[in-house]
Amino acid sequence: MSDLTGSHSISMDPKGRMAIPARIRDSLAASGAARLWVTAHMYERCLLVYSEAEWQPVLAKVQALPAGNEHVRRIQRRFIGQAVNLEMDANGRVLVPPTLREFAHLDKKLMLVGLGNKLELWDEDSWNALMDQPAEGEMPADLQNLSF
Repeated sequence: MSDLTGSHSISMDPKGRMAIPARIRDSLAASGAARLWVTAHMYERCLLVYSEAEWQPVLAKVQALPAGNEHVRRIQRRFIGQAVNLEMDANGRVLVPPTLREFAHLDKKLMLVGLGNKLELWDEDSWNALMDQPAEGEMPADLQNLSF
């Protein structure tokens, strides 16, 4: 699946339920994905959301990393150790567990951002702050040659 795109402003209720936007639900349904995998992002305070089909190859890659390395263990603990499998209810809602809500500082207003093969789930204020920040460091050569 590579058609998860766009930024969607959504809300979370006090119980931690959020409705997946209809366009995203339709895209997931078209690929046969009724269940989602949600986990902590390895580098930022947001959540990653995968369809089952996209999750399995990524999980296999992370599991195959050499666990003798401290950095690998840290990534495995965050990425795999916090992953949960969620099923959408009849209204297209999922319940985000408290531990993941706390990790990403999720409250009522959220941004669900499509990145092609996965989604990121952000607290709306954190997302807006990120979008207002200028890029830091040197631009990689691959980006310098990219034309839109």
